[in-house]
Amino acid sequence: MQKFTLILLSLVLLAPLGIDLYLPTLPQIAEGLNSPVSLIQITIPLFLLVMGIGQLITGPLVDNFGRKPIALIGLALYIVGSAIAATSTLWPVFFLARIIQGCAVCCTAVVAFSGVRDRLSGEDAARAYGFLNGALNIVPALAPLLGGILAEAYGWRMPFWFLCGYAVVIGLIVMLWLPETRPADTLRVKGLPLAQYAAIAREPRFLAFAFANAGALGMVLTYVSLAPHVLMTEGGLTPLQFSFAFGANGFWIMLVSAFVNKTIRKAGRPFCLAMGFATMLIGAILLMMGTTLLPAAWQNHWSLYMIPVAVSVAGLAFTVGPATSYALEPYQQQAGVASALQGFIQMACGAGGSMAIVALPVAEKSSLALMMLLGAALAMTAWRCSKKMHGRVTALK
Repeated sequence: MQKFTLILLSLVLLAPLGIDLYLPTLPQIAEGLNSPVSLIQITIPLFLLVMGIGQLITGPLVDNFGRKPIALIGLALYIVGSAIAATSTLWPVFFLARIIQGCAVCCTAVVAFSGVRDRLSGEDAARAYGFLNGALNIVPALAPLLGGILAEAYGWRMPFWFLCGYAVVIGLIVMLWLPETRPADTLRVKGLPLAQYAAIAREPRFLAFAFANAGALGMVLTYVSLAPHVLMTEGGLTPLQFSFAFGANGFWIMLVSAFVNKTIRKAGRPFCLAMGFATMLIGAILLMMGTTLLPAAWQNHWSLYMIPVAVSVAGLAFTVGPATSYALEPYQQQAGVASALQGFIQMACGAGGSMAIVALPVAEKSSLALMMLLGAALAMTAWRCSKKMHGRVTALK
């Protein structure tokens, strides 16, 4: 089972690597493609948008044709998209490459989370989901540093060649060792299963847990979006110091995720959701206390941003595993469709909420505190719902 989980992890990593590996190279890409940086920056939300919406389409495909074939199709698309990005000389071609990459990760993300639902349930599934989601949040901290090193040594195209090579290796691993896990009684669907999506979306329990994940992801995206300005422009950190601060936070998430895996076994999923609510709330309080109670001369110190962030991202580690397992647990016969809808809500609503909060005419730290409070409220709703969990839905036709 450990090998199976690691293969699923390798598929999950395609998404955050595709988002974060090329972040340090945006100015070089813009110069190389003779376009403004603001235009190239659009490829980040474009990738997220394609990834979020595309899961609604790939979910039924995973249930109809199996996990392994769709994983291989996704990897093939990722190779093609990465190669086009690495060789592009015009910005429209680069945009096309990012769209292809977004379509690719739709396939691999749904396969990964469906595979966990196929093989595991209950607290075992919660630990596996926590492990996979932990990886999603470690990579954004470390990938920019790797991308910067590759670009410094070989130019801005090298990070995309790295992604191409990574997908080739994972494709070989999937072909050789990933088993087909789709249950024999999986419900097949014709076309886009709008009725099934609507039926699942009408379940208050499902929405409570899916939006808890969206709130946690939105909090992390807000932190990542605001960090360059807060830490470098205002805080005076150098790019290297900034990378190390991000890396330290990534390792912190990894440690907390390992602790959460043990806590789920001993204390249960509702306790972890309660801890997610509490830590995000405490993070918001600490962030606002730093901006209101401490002297003005201290306001720009990096610790007043990163310490509350460290507390709050611990809440993400406590939330994502239990919430995902609770959301998908009732849908054994529709794991692909349910995983796709959960992924869409988590990605699209998390990113949309973050963009809306950042766009508010308030200071950066206040924006992040608001997103932390929203994440805490959604985690609290999921915790209260988890205490009422009874019965199980087996199918929605």
